[in-house]
Amino acid sequence: KNRKGVDVIRPAVILRILSLAVEIAAEGREAHPVGTMFIIGDSRQVMKHAQQLVLNPFHGYSKQLRNVLDPSLSETIKEFALIDGAFIIQGDGTVLTAGTYLLPKSVSSNLPHGLGARHQTAAAITTHTQAMAITVSQSTGTVTVFRNGTIVFTLERAAATRW
Repeated sequence: KNRKGVDVIRPAVILRILSLAVEIAAEGREAHPVGTMFIIGDSRQVMKHAQQLVLNPFHGYSKQLRNVLDPSLSETIKEFALIDGAFIIQGDGTVLTAGTYLLPKSVSSNLPHGLGARHQTAAAITTHTQAMAITVSQSTGTVTVFRNGTIVFTLERAAATRW
């Protein structure tokens, strides 16, 4: 955390989530395409816009067991990516929730046409918080990174890349 108490996002966490997102985009789950969203950092503010859709599968586990930097968590995250809703992850890599519905104050209107609710929500939550969002499109497999309400970059579906 920095001086203002904002959750600083570790570069290793960004790389790990990007790697997981690319794997989810390339592999899907049981040969079916999967879409998901990861919200990283500024989790205190993000949680103010969040509502659990299902019981949180990460609730009650120690921080060590739910950190994305632990490779043994990969299959768990890929499995929970099937649940509708977002993962909310602290800047240090600790997964707070999965299956979380985000209700940002407003949606973004400056996104390219054809992007659905997941991308609109990712843009909006990064407008209202200091968080970063990484989405996987179920229809195209594209991985998109959002910051400050805009698309930072996209990765087209490709063979699984491991970093």
